[in-house]
Amino acid sequence: MKFDTPAGQNPIDQLKVIGKPTDRIDGKFKTTGTAPYAYERHDVAANQAYGVVVGSAIAKGRIRSIDLADAKAAPGVLAIVTAESAGKLGKGDFNTARLLGGPDIEHYHQAVALVVAESFEQARSAAALVRVDYARASDGRFDLAAALKTAPLKGDDEKSPPIARVGDFDAAFASAEVKLDARYKTPDHSHAMMEPHASIAAWDGDRLTLWTSNQMIAWGKGEVAKTLGIPKEKVRLDSPYIGGGFGGKLFVRADAILAALGAKAAGRPVKVALARPMMFNNTTHRPATMQRIRIGTTKAGKITAIAHESGSGDLPGGGPETAVSQTKLLYAGENRMTAMRLAVLDLPEGNAMRAPGEAPGLMALEIAMDEMAEKLGIDPIDFRALNDTQVDPAKPERKFSQRQLVECLRQGADRFGWKARNPKPAMVRDGQWLVGMGVAVGFRNNLLMKSAARVRLDASGIITVETDMTDIGTGTYTILAQTAAEMMGVDLDQVKVVLGDSDHPASAGSGGQWGANNSTAGVYAACVKLREAVAQKLGFNSTDIVFSDGKVRSGNRSAKLGDAAKGGEIVAEDHIEYGDLDKKFQQSTFAGHFVEVGVDAYTGEVRVRRMLAVCAAGRILNPKAARSQVIGAMTMGVGAALMEELAVDHRFGFFVNHDLAGYEVPVHADIPHQEVIFLNEVDPISSPMKAKGVGELGLCGVGAAVANAVYNATGVRVRQYPITLDKHLERLPQIT
Repeated sequence: MKFDTPAGQNPIDQLKVIGKPTDRIDGKFKTTGTAPYAYERHDVAANQAYGVVVGSAIAKGRIRSIDLADAKAAPGVLAIVTAESAGKLGKGDFNTARLLGGPDIEHYHQAVALVVAESFEQARSAAALVRVDYARASDGRFDLAAALKTAPLKGDDEKSPPIARVGDFDAAFASAEVKLDARYKTPDHSHAMMEPHASIAAWDGDRLTLWTSNQMIAWGKGEVAKTLGIPKEKVRLDSPYIGGGFGGKLFVRADAILAALGAKAAGRPVKVALARPMMFNNTTHRPATMQRIRIGTTKAGKITAIAHESGSGDLPGGGPETAVSQTKLLYAGENRMTAMRLAVLDLPEGNAMRAPGEAPGLMALEIAMDEMAEKLGIDPIDFRALNDTQVDPAKPERKFSQRQLVECLRQGADRFGWKARNPKPAMVRDGQWLVGMGVAVGFRNNLLMKSAARVRLDASGIITVETDMTDIGTGTYTILAQTAAEMMGVDLDQVKVVLGDSDHPASAGSGGQWGANNSTAGVYAACVKLREAVAQKLGFNSTDIVFSDGKVRSGNRSAKLGDAAKGGEIVAEDHIEYGDLDKKFQQSTFAGHFVEVGVDAYTGEVRVRRMLAVCAAGRILNPKAARSQVIGAMTMGVGAALMEELAVDHRFGFFVNHDLAGYEVPVHADIPHQEVIFLNEVDPISSPMKAKGVGELGLCGVGAAVANAVYNATGVRVRQYPITLDKHLERLPQIT
């Protein structure tokens, strides 16, 4: 099905199942411990052995030699894989560094060996006996600030100009009546998902099956095939349950490749999980940024010039953290400039993490907007509303398909009690606590991707949905079942959903906030075909056919849905693909984030007291699951604002705090009451579902809302995240 005209009335609009706050189908399995995660799939292959990864002890250099004698002689050892024994390996298109290092080392904890043994304990013990002699390079680059001094400009991709200009920013900024020129820093962040990267590999002749934890199955299948140098049709990935990913499992990692190599070497199935202390340096992370924002306005507050520059670093061949992306679209202004610099660093690979680009970009931009509002003496919400735009500022002929940003802010202000906020900082106290409110805008684009599904109907009226789509804790099982139930006129318990198997039609996958809208649209397309097949089997007129209550009606005729499959199962398969509506219209999602904090006047400790997000993101397919997505994202935003930071050792080139003891994330005690409001919105430009996504929107802007609240509470402006007490303690108001 090609979607190239705005959606009209269709069966989804009945909203009998879609749009209802529905419990997650997979919830009972996850809460009872019966959901089969990758490492725990003991039943999928007999006689599984255990693999333990050995990571590089240096960040850059070469392996002189590896002594495996003691490890091979250790009890229970079956095989040891190194780059030398593995032979020639390819590198996937989505990997910047090779997943098995040697002799060259590209980053700290890059995998250099896998030890396979009968038990995990034996493999771990033997791995400690692997002796690697390294030649450490003396020219490692680990300091972002130093590297950016000579770093080249870099566009979003190879086709993009390194500097994007609209109008004449320099002249407009020079003549602006009110100006802001400020710099901001965000640190490296880790995904820190609960489930580690893990895989079980088994060979059947020349065919490989990987039971793994991966967000993008079709991508992963191709990457495994390319890395191992085997045809794609010889590879199967299966990933029905994923214990969180946040972008860290978008791409195949060392666990999968080494499990496959280990299984080949040992001649039996092998399971591999990355130990938690290895995940932080072996896999990917969100790169640190150094940003500069300049805004010029009239005295009345109209933006006349806006520029956003950002610098980040990555391994050779990597890409920039696109922290300027939202600034191209979020606010009006005739004269604009965005630019990025990309430094070469020898730190672990930087790559996608929940809302890449917008998450760190808005952490800076939305502080700058707050600072500018204060300079102007305008309420921060009024300043943002004054500079709202209904068109792409660089292409005024290109309208937003839907843009209710101002409504998000206005509704949020009313709900949060914004009028009670004292605009003068450090004026509100609650005992020993300095209390403040902050606001920030959330923004994330709506990305469209081809997505396919297969649906089956049996004689009992059961609908089975099959697609390689994944559920990373987002509620995919449930919204796909809701879509099929709505389309075929059955109850939710009449629908079975099978996910994560690469033998099934290729979906959009889970990432970039595109999963829900695109994957449900793929199921919609397949169900349209199934409806047509049912009508044909029953001899009904497909133009007036109605599917409802497990029955099919046309005119004065009626039949049970299952009757159509009495002669055999009916199977339909289709995909959704998109025309050029996304080029004619700018498709984005919007939020207003509100935060109240208390800052201890004596210690500088920051406590979030309450939070509110008001979101405009198209049709909300399942408000219960969507709310969970948003509050989880808000929690991540608090972490980014107040505590999360990968500490870089500039001498040896690694993240020092590479475990959950040292890399601090919010716990229950850190998170107060969170409220989420979804505006009543449908977007017929987006897809037949008229939906978008919320999983990353809920994060974008939260960090700045916390930072702005801290400033309102204390009068201390912190422009370097995280906002730890050492950054404002000495500047807090004097205690009287």
